[in-house]
Amino acid sequence: MSSNGNPSPSVTLPVYLDNHATTPLDPRVLEAMLPFFTSKFGNAASSSHGFGWEAAAAVEMARRQIANAIGASPQEIVFTSGATESDNLAVMGVVEANRSRGNHIITAVSEHKAILDSCRHLEKRGCRVTWLPVRPDGLIDLDQLRDSFTGQTILVTIMAANNETGVLQPVEEIGRLCRERGVLFHSDAVQALGKVPLDVRQAGLDLASLTAHKLYGPKGCGALYVRSDAVVRLEPMIHGGGHEHGLRSGTLNVPGIVGFGKACEVAQRDMPEESCRVAGLRNRLRDRLLAALDQVVINGSMEQRLPGNLNMSFLNVEGETLLTGLHDVALSSGSACSSGQTHASYVLKALGLSDEAAGSAIRFGIGRFNTEAEIDYVAGRVIELVKSLREVSV
Repeated sequence: MSSNGNPSPSVTLPVYLDNHATTPLDPRVLEAMLPFFTSKFGNAASSSHGFGWEAAAAVEMARRQIANAIGASPQEIVFTSGATESDNLAVMGVVEANRSRGNHIITAVSEHKAILDSCRHLEKRGCRVTWLPVRPDGLIDLDQLRDSFTGQTILVTIMAANNETGVLQPVEEIGRLCRERGVLFHSDAVQALGKVPLDVRQAGLDLASLTAHKLYGPKGCGALYVRSDAVVRLEPMIHGGGHEHGLRSGTLNVPGIVGFGKACEVAQRDMPEESCRVAGLRNRLRDRLLAALDQVVINGSMEQRLPGNLNMSFLNVEGETLLTGLHDVALSSGSACSSGQTHASYVLKALGLSDEAAGSAIRFGIGRFNTEAEIDYVAGRVIELVKSLREVSV
């Protein structure tokens, strides 16, 4: 940011820092997808001619790419329309298929709405749900989880990385506790995929929800990892045609699936270097804001956190007012999936924040295509606006 308040020539406005909501499509992903909108338009279920064979081969290639990114086998990847459908299929599919074994689910109060609402729906249908609290750092207490198991527990669902605070849960420890008790373990791994190492075998995961548009792939394409073991039984929610091993019927979104696979391939290859660079940008923004402003609180653990996430409360400033003033920066005050809601974030409230602190929070989502110049510009704009709003408030 120059001395006159204008961005440097290397910064194009608006600056996009909402990469937890969605990411821009990587040009390499778009290039891989384009032929499947035009010349390679076949239906992957058409088995009598070359157009269908070509589409089916592309789908299987993507299945391998996604499986490789999480340490799974290709046959364990079930394609869906996105993470919300994957979450619903995992939670409700397990309950419907395992009613003879029990009816108890364990989850956390800071989960994504797709999990919370699915569990509430099942509560109305007679299931018992244990809602684990989280500590002020955003992590669950493993002792509380251990004490929550009963003889009726059939599923634990805890997200790998929180979409608001970026906090990384101890999935390997959770997986170990579940395995010891013969309980299925599902994780909404949407935010973790492609950002931090994720190995479903090492984590002891039985099911994991994934989506393409959080790692520079297309919207409208997701997947559910389902461990290929007789213990994991799912009841499908969508019927008709028996696609995806009978777990999710419907014509496959071939261009989206191709893009999802390519996005996973790129992310897996570039993750070590990219995560380090993005974390450096995040820390640069954090340090500049903390050096220039008082009454600023970082929400959630800085040690167990996604590289590109920074969630901060600017006390004595309304978060929505701050966002409105930052009209040249794309930011969020919480989950994009709950947009339009003006009340304080339930995730931040779960961490023990007051209404004021939660209401003054901003989520910075830094990604692959952000630059140092953009970070410096955003830091300057936030510092300038926070000081101005506090003066007006006084």
